[in-house]
Amino acid sequence: MANIEQGEVFTITENGHEQEVEIIGVLSLEGTEYAAVSFVEDLEEQTGRDLDVFFLKTDEEGDLDALHSDEEYEKVSAAFSRVLGGEDAPQTGGRD
Repeated sequence: MANIEQGEVFTITENGHEQEVEIIGVLSLEGTEYAAVSFVEDLEEQTGRDLDVFFLKTDEEGDLDALHSDEEYEKVSAAFSRVLGGEDAPQTGGRD
């Protein structure tokens, strides 16, 4: 996945369970591209509750990968919070 774009939908597999996620935001921070993603099912429900948002980054091959440290997660979470509207931004879920 060489070029990540907002609105792109793809499938992730965790513990044998597949779920579709949509990229809801993209930003570049210190030379690395990061994507904020949420489950398509949650986005379609639009119940007015906070969305679970999590973050991925591009690796050396251009594929999306999980964040591997709490420090990186906090830095990316704060940057997306500023970009997506501060206090009105979707609530982010914890790192897995």
